[in-house]
Amino acid sequence: VTLHLNPISSVHIHQKPLVFLLNSPLPLVWKLKTERLAPGIRRVFFVSLGSIVQFENGNFSLSAETEEKFFPEKNEHLLQWAQKEYGAVTSFTELKISRNIYIKVGE
Repeated sequence: VTLHLNPISSVHIHQKPLVFLLNSPLPLVWKLKTERLAPGIRRVFFVSLGSIVQFENGNFSLSAETEEKFFPEKNEHLLQWAQKEYGAVTSFTELKISRNIYIKVGE
Protein backbone atom coordinates (compact mmCIF):
# COMPACT_ATOMS: atom_id res chain seq x y z
CA VAL A 1 0.00 0.00 0.00
CA THR A 2 1.40 3.40 -0.93
CA LEU A 3 0.82 6.15 1.63
CA HIS A 4 0.96 9.63 0.04
CA LEU A 5 1.57 12.43 2.56
CA ASN A 6 1.21 16.08 1.53
CA PRO A 7 0.53 19.25 3.51
CA ILE A 8 -2.84 20.95 3.26
CA SER A 9 -2.99 23.69 0.63
CA SER A 10 -2.60 26.54 3.14
CA VAL A 11 0.73 25.11 4.42
CA HIS A 12 3.70 25.50 2.07
CA ILE A 13 5.97 23.06 3.95
CA HIS A 14 4.77 20.96 6.89
CA GLN A 15 7.16 21.35 9.82
CA LYS A 16 5.52 19.55 12.77
CA PRO A 17 5.95 16.06 14.23
CA LEU A 18 3.51 13.37 13.10
CA VAL A 19 2.46 9.97 14.46
CA PHE A 20 0.80 7.36 12.26
CA LEU A 21 -0.80 4.08 13.36
CA LEU A 22 -0.83 1.81 10.32
CA ASN A 23 -2.89 -1.21 11.20
CA SER A 24 -3.72 -4.18 8.98
CA PRO A 25 -4.99 -7.70 9.72
CA LEU A 26 -2.28 -9.01 7.37
CA PRO A 27 1.38 -7.89 7.26
CA LEU A 28 1.90 -5.12 4.69
CA VAL A 29 4.67 -3.17 3.05
CA TRP A 30 3.75 0.49 3.47
CA LYS A 31 5.49 2.56 0.78
CA LEU A 32 5.81 6.17 1.79
CA LYS A 33 5.65 9.00 -0.75
CA THR A 34 5.93 12.54 0.60
CA GLU A 35 5.80 16.06 -0.75
CA ARG A 36 6.65 19.28 1.04
CA LEU A 37 7.38 17.75 4.45
CA ALA A 38 10.35 19.43 6.12
CA PRO A 39 13.37 17.17 6.72
CA GLY A 40 14.67 16.61 10.24
CA ILE A 41 11.23 16.62 11.91
CA ARG A 42 10.28 13.59 14.04
CA ARG A 43 7.70 11.36 12.38
CA VAL A 44 6.73 8.04 13.93
CA PHE A 45 5.09 5.14 12.09
CA PHE A 46 3.65 2.38 14.27
CA VAL A 47 2.82 -0.64 12.14
CA SER A 48 0.99 -3.86 12.91
CA LEU A 49 3.09 -6.95 13.54
CA GLY A 50 4.99 -8.19 10.47
CA SER A 51 4.51 -4.94 8.52
CA ILE A 52 7.28 -2.58 7.38
CA VAL A 53 7.58 0.97 6.05
CA GLN A 54 9.68 1.69 2.96
CA PHE A 55 10.82 5.27 2.57
CA GLU A 56 11.61 7.06 -0.66
CA ASN A 57 15.20 7.91 -1.40
CA GLY A 58 16.32 11.00 0.45
CA ASN A 59 16.81 12.17 4.02
CA PHE A 60 13.20 11.79 5.24
CA SER A 61 13.98 8.38 6.72
CA LEU A 62 16.75 9.85 8.91
CA SER A 63 14.21 11.56 11.18
CA ALA A 64 11.45 8.94 10.85
CA GLU A 65 10.98 6.06 13.26
CA THR A 66 9.22 2.78 12.57
CA GLU A 67 8.08 0.42 15.30
CA GLU A 68 6.02 -2.77 15.18
CA LYS A 69 3.16 -2.74 17.65
CA PHE A 70 0.35 -5.01 18.72
CA PHE A 71 -2.84 -3.00 18.15
CA PRO A 72 -6.31 -3.62 19.59
CA GLU A 73 -8.37 -5.75 17.21
CA LYS A 74 -11.47 -3.58 16.78
CA ASN A 75 -11.30 -0.05 15.36
CA GLU A 76 -13.23 1.43 18.31
CA HIS A 77 -10.64 0.01 20.70
CA LEU A 78 -7.78 1.19 18.50
CA LEU A 79 -9.22 4.71 18.46
CA GLN A 80 -9.67 4.69 22.26
CA TRP A 81 -6.10 3.41 22.71
CA ALA A 82 -4.71 6.12 20.42
CA GLN A 83 -6.64 8.86 22.24
CA LYS A 84 -5.40 7.61 25.60
CA GLU A 85 -1.80 7.24 24.35
CA TYR A 86 -1.55 10.55 22.45
CA GLY A 87 -4.33 12.72 23.87
CA ALA A 88 -5.92 13.41 20.49
CA VAL A 89 -6.61 11.83 17.14
CA THR A 90 -6.84 14.24 14.22
CA SER A 91 -7.74 11.73 11.53
CA PHE A 92 -9.03 8.16 11.43
CA THR A 93 -9.56 6.26 8.20
CA GLU A 94 -10.71 2.71 7.64
CA LEU A 95 -10.36 1.14 4.20
CA LYS A 96 -11.23 -2.41 3.21
CA ILE A 97 -9.04 -2.59 0.09
CA SER A 98 -6.71 0.08 -1.23
CA ARG A 99 -3.40 0.39 -3.03
CA ASN A 100 -3.04 4.14 -2.49
CA ILE A 101 -3.98 6.26 0.52
CA TYR A 102 -3.77 10.05 0.27
CA ILE A 103 -3.48 12.04 3.50
CA LYS A 104 -3.26 15.80 3.84
CA VAL A 105 -1.38 16.88 6.97
CA GLY A 106 -1.54 20.28 8.63
CA GLU A 107 -3.41 22.42 11.09
